[in-house]
Amino acid sequence: MTLIPDGPIRRVAYLGTPEVAIAPLEALLAAGFEIPVVISRPDTRRGRGSTQTASPVKQAAQEHGLDVADSLDALDRHELDLAVVVAFGQLIPASRLARLPFVNLHFSLLPRWRGAAPVERAILAGDQVTGVCLMALEAELDTGPLYSCRELPIGEHENAHDLRGRLADVGADLLVAALRQGLAEPVPQSGEPTYAAKITSADRQMDWQQGAELLERQVRVGGAFTFWKGRRLKVHDAHVVTGDGPGVRVPTGDGVLQLLTVQPEGKAAMAAEQWAHGAHWAPGERFGS
Repeated sequence: MTLIPDGPIRRVAYLGTPEVAIAPLEALLAAGFEIPVVISRPDTRRGRGSTQTASPVKQAAQEHGLDVADSLDALDRHELDLAVVVAFGQLIPASRLARLPFVNLHFSLLPRWRGAAPVERAILAGDQVTGVCLMALEAELDTGPLYSCRELPIGEHENAHDLRGRLADVGADLLVAALRQGLAEPVPQSGEPTYAAKITSADRQMDWQQGAELLERQVRVGGAFTFWKGRRLKVHDAHVVTGDGPGVRVPTGDGVLQLLTVQPEGKAAMAAEQWAHGAHWAPGERFGS
């Protein structure tokens, strides 16, 4: 059973963790909603030292003077109309969902790309359109009925970081509009579900026997890498091209991929042509482990 807020929505708990969840939080504040508590994942230890780093959402919430917690138990300390979840990174137990209405802003056109990496999977699959949906939260992963969705085209060379930012802005507007109007009974998802598994290192390693279009999509996801003479080479930007020409043009299993920005192991990112000159790469040479 989906809980629906009884009356106007004013007091909202916010649950989110990464950078993409900042825009909806700030949109709610700008629209005048009260946010008694923000819940984010616990601080993480970075590097070899003992320095703890707060999540992007926690940092943003503290800048606005909001109360921040890392446990769902904090919900019990406040009178709330609703809880909003955006990229929180943790499933909400059914016992919680039975006591307070929860909505989730998800960055895909559900039921396509349920799961952890909807933006990256949409790009890898070559989707031309994606979107953002506001759904009622259920205990199962991204199965809840929908309040509203907005469609967004994916740019030809758009990377996951930029697309995620656009979706966050559109989602923030969608969220505020829905809460201002009041939430009616949501509509069940329809269509064949697909699942967006977390992106792994294997998803990011470039196999030059694959076609140039797939390799470009790997680069657009972020973190793509290959090997040159036994050393890892990150590829930050690359485009499919045709025929011969200037630049670092690499033959693939189907077509040619021009590398634009790369990062050699232990060095800063640089133009691919600058790297090729120093690495003595010759036109037509392939990469690989």
